[in-house]
Amino acid sequence: MQPQNPTKIRNVAIIAHVDHGKTTLVDGLLKQSKTFRDNQAEMSQDLIMDSGDQERERGITITAKITAVQHGDYRINIIDTPGHADFSGEVERIMNLADGCLLIVDAQEGPMPQTKFVLEKALEAELKPIVIINKIDKPASRIAEVEDELADLFLELAVHEDQLHYPVYYAIGREGKAWSSLPSDTTGPADLEPLFNAIIESVPEPKVELDKPFQMLVTALNYDSFKGKYAIGRISRGRVGAGQNVALCKKDGQIIRSKVDKVYMSQGLNKFEVKEGIAGDIVQLTGISDAQIGETVADSENPEALPVIEVEAPTLQIYIGPNTSPFKGQEGEFTTSRQIGERLHKETETNVGLRVEDDGIGFTVAGRGELHLGVLIETMRREGYEFEVGRPQVITKVENGQTLEPIEEVIIEVPAEHVGAIQTELGRRRAMLKEQFVSPKGVTKLIYEMPTRTLLGMRNILLTNTKGTIVMNSLACGYMPLGQSLEQLRNGVLIAFETGTTMPYSLETAEARGTLFVGPAEKVYAGQIIGLNNRQEDLEINVCKAKHLTNMRSKSSDGVVQLTPFTVLSLEQSLDFIENDELIEVTPKNLRLRKRELDPIKRKRTKS
Repeated sequence: MQPQNPTKIRNVAIIAHVDHGKTTLVDGLLKQSKTFRDNQAEMSQDLIMDSGDQERERGITITAKITAVQHGDYRINIIDTPGHADFSGEVERIMNLADGCLLIVDAQEGPMPQTKFVLEKALEAELKPIVIINKIDKPASRIAEVEDELADLFLELAVHEDQLHYPVYYAIGREGKAWSSLPSDTTGPADLEPLFNAIIESVPEPKVELDKPFQMLVTALNYDSFKGKYAIGRISRGRVGAGQNVALCKKDGQIIRSKVDKVYMSQGLNKFEVKEGIAGDIVQLTGISDAQIGETVADSENPEALPVIEVEAPTLQIYIGPNTSPFKGQEGEFTTSRQIGERLHKETETNVGLRVEDDGIGFTVAGRGELHLGVLIETMRREGYEFEVGRPQVITKVENGQTLEPIEEVIIEVPAEHVGAIQTELGRRRAMLKEQFVSPKGVTKLIYEMPTRTLLGMRNILLTNTKGTIVMNSLACGYMPLGQSLEQLRNGVLIAFETGTTMPYSLETAEARGTLFVGPAEKVYAGQIIGLNNRQEDLEINVCKAKHLTNMRSKSSDGVVQLTPFTVLSLEQSLDFIENDELIEVTPKNLRLRKRELDPIKRKRTKS
């Protein structure tokens, strides 16, 4: 299966905006290359590459995946990348694995913010682009306009003139069909042969030096309980074989002597052992237990380090520390500061966009966005960790004595009747409207520029105000001088007055005050947030008080209590909801909102 000739290797990354069909197209390439037997379960699966629980639940790719297919004499290494801006660190680190890229664009939506980001990174890395206009069977597809928009985008981003000449293909990824020219009839058998040919003909063969000493940059890591750590990367020059002595060039300049145990390559969802890997191919090496992403594995006699992968700085940080609520230690398996710290530092080995700093007994964790941090929190929660989380804060930087904060370009598409609600909310958040027009789809498109800080908590409010019809995307676009702080844009909260079990009788009274987050017969503690007030101020309320029993009887007193169903906030909604003086208690079983200071007297004292 493994070609010993670098001219028969093609390394291609698949890049696109979220939900434009990258992973679905990879499914088709895997199935049509006869990677699986006809009776294998994968042949009837969708989103084969999205193997993580959260990836399947959320319907997004979170980590870049490397696979490979054989097409005739050619071995095609395929790198499936995330489409969400929060995981752009994954895109940046895998660009050096590829020589070309498939840029997939939705035939209806056209180029979107993340399309611009990933294409810019690909062109900077001098990858040869192949454009695929996907989902051409959509009733509202607008292929000619999308082609014009892509031409404008390439004109804006191209590093040199050669990049303005790119082949365009048309596809229905879900059906596994592709054409080199726009088809008049999209019926017929599933066939991605034009794409296989495009990759072989348009993507350049890897530039290699087979006769030079071995050198490989570690771009990804993997683990299993059998072989331990796998160092994954593309061999820049030379060869590597099982049992070969190598040198690991660390980021601090230290050189550690090591020995390759086994060499593996990808095939579909599996890996297989090979005697040696050659320059230009993507391999997985075992036995190098100290390897980290961005370090170089080199020949033991000539330990030369390759340039370290540069990843853009995080824009958002969050406090994560051990749980300090009255219910601490009751629901989680790992609850101490040491256990949480070890897990967070382990995450930084594979999650290149993440930064972790010690902050007293807790930790400051910095990432690319709320989703990036939310996925980490949810992963730890599922692993049995119990901890508390603070409100996300933007990361500022100082240049020439001036404090700068990150800003984002926000693109909103919404039906015309909700434009007023959008403009009102974004006006309160000091967003600047750059452009407004009615798109060919008949919806109004608004392009704003606003600080990342004012974006926090906005998505849920806009979804409510537009009855769920909004489509919103954002992309970091630089820094601007730090603006004024915003007043609290959310109403006050309802706070539990005492520790106990909630009673229907008390909850019925509390319902009149606002929206409840807890139901009957739930354990709560003093200082826990149990709902959203109808007014601006916080309100303490006793939800554990039972109805007093008397020997008096009346028609109204013995009626059954009818409660409105309570609101359950997801993790992302909770992160959006809390203010600076509030925390989220995260356990494997529950998410609870609480005040940072549980004692009501101390809480009032700190406010005044």
